[in-house]
Amino acid sequence: MAYQDIPKPIRSGIVVVDPERGTPQRIIVLQFNPDTLERSIAPQAAGSGGDAGGGGSGGDRNEALRLKGPAEESWKFTAEIDSTDQFEIAAPDGIHPQLATLEMLVQPTTAQLREAVRLGRRGTIEISPIETPLTLFTWGSKRVLPVRLTELSVNESAFDVHLNPIRASLSIGMKVLSVSDLPAGHRGADLYMAHLAQKERLAGAARSGRLGDLGLGRGL
Repeated sequence: MAYQDIPKPIRSGIVVVDPERGTPQRIIVLQFNPDTLERSIAPQAAGSGGDAGGGGSGGDRNEALRLKGPAEESWKFTAEIDSTDQFEIAAPDGIHPQLATLEMLVQPTTAQLREAVRLGRRGTIEISPIETPLTLFTWGSKRVLPVRLTELSVNESAFDVHLNPIRASLSIGMKVLSVSDLPAGHRGADLYMAHLAQKERLAGAARSGRLGDLGLGRGL
């Protein structure tokens, strides 16, 4: 097989979307796909006394098998940024631009902060919290989901002569935003429903086992 016949690997990444128009505002392609993904899925059990995992006792027995809504899902992974193998590309700022792009996912813009200050000076009683753009995490075509970054930890490990970082490891945590988190009609809510429908299709394609494999008879 010739090298040109080898499929090019798909990169994971983050897409910042205009929630009104649905157009991408910025696409962040991770330089290297993370080696591992840590996913936590906690069911929203009804009658669990606020315990998302449903581990509480004393709840209504009629609610034992009921769900209040979609499971609460979070993702965590480590991303690497390394410019040491890209010296043919002029990078006077090292990897500052890549780091700043990720950090701005959890920061308001200067324009938004100035507007908040302006409203405060005008005596506005209630100032709404600053809204960030819709953020999507993509891991191949079967995982495109709306998220909110909950953690961004940066470990810079190499620098150039001007002390610009040229290598860093980032610990990124995300909360999947479901229809329980977003208002009805929001583009993110529609994307979550599409993500959930994809899960349903994949679950339907899984081969079912047999009771005999579990040492059980025809009936339970």
